This record gives sequence, structure tokens and C-alpha cells, in this order.
Amino acid sequence: MWKKGWRDGIWPNLDQEWDLVVVGGGITGAGVFHEAAALGLKVLQVEGHDFSFGTSSRSSKLVHGGFRYLYNRQYQVTFESVQQREALLRQAAGLVTPLAFNLPNFAAYHFPGWMLRSGLAMYDLMSPKWDHQNLSTEETLRRFPGLRTDGLLRGYRYKDAVLDDSRLVLRVIKEGVALGGVALNYARVENLLRDSKGHVCGVALRDVSGLNERSAEVKARVVVNATGPWTDDLRAELNAPPRMRKLRGSHLILSHSRLHVKEAITLFHPKDRRAMFLLPWEGATMVGTTDIDHDPALERGYDETFASRDEMAYMLEALDFLFPGLQLNQSDIISSFSGLRPIINTGASTPSKESRAHQIWDEDGLITITGGKLTTFRLMARQTLKAALVSIDSKVKIPRKTRLLTPVDRLPVETVSTETLAYLRGRYGLETSLLLGAAQSNDLQPIGALPNLWAELRWAARAEGVIHLDDLLLRRVRLGMLLPQGGSGVKKRIRTIIQQETGWSDARWEVEEAAYSQTWKKYYSPHPG
Repeated sequence: MWKKGWRDGIWPNLDQEWDLVVVGGGITGAGVFHEAAALGLKVLQVEGHDFSFGTSSRSSKLVHGGFRYLYNRQYQVTFESVQQREALLRQAAGLVTPLAFNLPNFAAYHFPGWMLRSGLAMYDLMSPKWDHQNLSTEETLRRFPGLRTDGLLRGYRYKDAVLDDSRLVLRVIKEGVALGGVALNYARVENLLRDSKGHVCGVALRDVSGLNERSAEVKARVVVNATGPWTDDLRAELNAPPRMRKLRGSHLILSHSRLHVKEAITLFHPKDRRAMFLLPWEGATMVGTTDIDHDPALERGYDETFASRDEMAYMLEALDFLFPGLQLNQSDIISSFSGLRPIINTGASTPSKESRAHQIWDEDGLITITGGKLTTFRLMARQTLKAALVSIDSKVKIPRKTRLLTPVDRLPVETVSTETLAYLRGRYGLETSLLLGAAQSNDLQPIGALPNLWAELRWAARAEGVIHLDDLLLRRVRLGMLLPQGGSGVKKRIRTIIQQETGWSDARWEVEEAAYSQTWKKYYSPHPG
């Protein structure tokens, strides 16, 4: 647990030599950190913002093979992703959950049926399993009332998986801490440390939490750069040429009351035939994603990415094609969010044609892992650690088969339903019983129509490294994305819980509330920017 004051116990002890320092608090860095801790290495993970602040809290929430990558002939990426999806479904049950995807084929798509059937067969054989269906137009319409009938040829159904991306990052990191690793958020790398031969030998850190002014020089036998879209920023210190292409993917969250789907829909945008998804997520409905080059000018004066008006119009246009009778518009949007993808620039003509493959580079002792997808994070982590062990201890071998997360099947609890218990165990692992034990009166009630319990909010504030209010409401418990106006309707109860657990004064709360409100309006509202 990261109890109150936990960071104060870490900073004074950073001035020592570590086997490995992992820079980046997203899922890739979390994976490397966890694997290193599992091997008994002395490992430190640092993140300049909050854990999962960047790409890993703004993904499409899918653990999938990437059916559309077959269309781009990225067969290796799809194969690796499908294999890792199956492993995560087994090892992160309750957090990574199976979800059926339906692909209604319209004449306007100009995709022949044989092509889609062949793609689904190939997709399943990579698993390997055989779990797809051909649907008649009648069956497709029965599953999705209100779906466009004009030009509907038939439907296809296959299986992938969905998750809360930020919760996966938190669980992987916290289990790495339980194994002996040290993880620290709001610890920004100011520069790399280099020895007399120019070899990277550590990092200089600064506390950017806004609560303390402190810094440290941290020595390490290996430094891993797992900063995703910002990979080139750290590599620039070595005068390494830029290799990344920042692509932005934006999404919209809508209320179930306006657009209710029990299963996901794969669709192709009527304008450019880009693959998109519509899926049920955490008690709401999500649509995405766009795939555009991110304008560097947007990084000046903005702390986060956000969905542009053009992107919102683009996504609403796709929904209007799919469900013309609903007449969805911007007033139906609860929130929006946007993230950057770590794409290695190959010079493809359009963003959607860039490869999602990952690469590992060793440049003057800085090992960089970049590219790839959330789904393949463990494969990426193990390959990165293998490269790092050359400089740490070449005799150490990574076990071929190990579980990612600690099993929590035997956790008898009678205070919540079986369904809710599975949901909590997936997100909190062995801390589930502690979370439930910390619950106060009425904390075991759901928050509105969401699957979240008030007890999750209390536990996150008490033991999950929350520094600022947006850490809690945008990443630990996603109320800021799932409730209207960022959760303002339940602000009073949130404040009570936060102040009870953190000891924030009224003045501190007001500062945090104002900062959160500004962040939500600027980057997550239906009218961001």
C-alpha cells in the first residue's frame, strides 16, 4: 500500500546504486518494472506525472489482436497480440474481460464478404480457437435495435477483450512493489547521468508533485527508456536522431441512456473506411478512435492532449451513419479523452498504415523500448529485460512460464455480490479484502449506474498514491470520464471521503478542486481545448 507520506520514505533513499531504473509510468514501464522485481533485481520505476498519466490511461480500452491490422498485413503484430490477449484473459480475470464484437457489413464499405470471413478465420486460428459467427441481417438488427438497415448486407461476430487500462497499470506496479521494487510518481527525469566514457549510468530526478522541492541523483547499472510517445525526448540527450511519429487517438463517452449497446461494434467510417469501435465500457458507451498526426504546436501551452472539434465531428458522423434515427450530437457527450500513440516512424503515407510493431534500441547504455500495443506489454517487457540483463547479470535467466499477476481466486467475501467481487478482485488483487474491510457505512453502494463502489474511492485515496484530485477521479476511479460534468453532482460526498482519508484541509481541497475543474474542462469535457 502507498499510505499517506509514502513518498517521504522513498526520496531520502534514492541515492544508491540500482540494478535498473525504469523511466516511464505507463503499462510498458510497469511491465519491465514488474518483471525485474520478480527476478529479485533492485529496480526503481519513476514517472514524471502520475502513474498511467499518458497513453496508458487514454487507450481504446481494448485487449485485442487488432483485426484491422490484418488488412494492413501486419501479421506478426496480430499474432503476438492475439496470443497475449489469451494470456491476459487467463491471468487478469475480472480486469481483462471477454467482449463480443459485431461487424455489420454495409454496401457502402465496399468490403466483400469473403474477405471479412477469411480475416476472422485467420484471426481465430492465431489464438488458436474457433469462436466467430456469420450473422444474418435479421440477427444483426435484433442485437442492435436502431442500426441502419439501408445497405446492410449481413453481420460477423468475433471475440476480443476489454479492460480499464489505468487499473491494469496500477495493479502491475503495485504487485511489483510487493515483490520488492520501488515505484515513484511525480519524479521527473531532468537529465541522464553519464560516466567518463559517455555511457549512461543513471538519472537526475526532481520532485514535481508541487508539495516538496527536492532532487536526487540516482545511479543505475541500466536505464530503461519506456516513455512511449516521448521516447525521443530522452534520446535527444544522446544526440540520437528522432524516430517517433506521434499519432493522436481520441474517443467520446456517451450515456447508456442515449446509446445502449450490450456488445461491441466494429465499424468503418463512411468517409475514409477507417476501422473504429463502439463498445460498452464501465457503465457507459465509448466510441473511437481517430488516428491523426499530432500537431507539435498543441504541445506548447497544453499539459495534456485533447480531442479536437474536427475529431468529435468525425466520430459523431460515424455514429450518425450507424444509428441514423438517434440523431446524436455534441450535447449527448459525457466526456472526451485523447491520447498519443508511440508509433515508430516508417514514413507510411497515412497514420493508419504505420506499423504497431515494437523495437528495442541500446544507445550508449540507454535501453529504449517503444512502439507496440498495450496488449503486448508483457512480451515487450520480457524482451527488454533480457537486453538489460546483459549489463546487469548475464547469468540470470528469465523463466519461460510465470504468471503475470498473483491469483486471487480464494478470497471468500460475503459483503458484495459474486459479480462485484470478481470486478474488484480483477482491479485490486490481494488488496480486495483490505478495500472491503476499510469500507464505511454505505461505501459498498454503487456510484450511480456505474459498476464502481464508493469503497473504491476511499481505498484509492487511502492507499493508491494519490497526490492530486485528478489522479483519483481520472485514473484510480474513472468518475471524471463517466459522470456528467466530471462528477460534480457527487462532489460533496467525494470531498468528505477525500478529506477523511488524506487529511486535506479545506484550503487544500479548494485548490485541488479548482485545478481538477480546469483540467476536466480543458481536456476531458465535451468542449475541450
